[in-house]
Amino acid sequence: MSDEAKKTEKTSWFQGLKAEFKNISWPDRKTLIRETITVTVVSVVLGVIIATLDMVLQYGINFLV
Repeated sequence: MSDEAKKTEKTSWFQGLKAEFKNISWPDRKTLIRETITVTVVSVVLGVIIATLDMVLQYGINFLV
């Protein structure tokens, strides 16, 4: 492949990338805050559930041993 063909490929790839970035629809501030809070709350709740299950199973195994 010649040098000119490589340069053309990269240029068209970057142009395609630029075009794709123009198509992205970013969320507004209110939506972003709401979704961030939701992810944080769900993560904390799952962490508490996993920690509780871990403590219960550890207690049960220690009781058996």
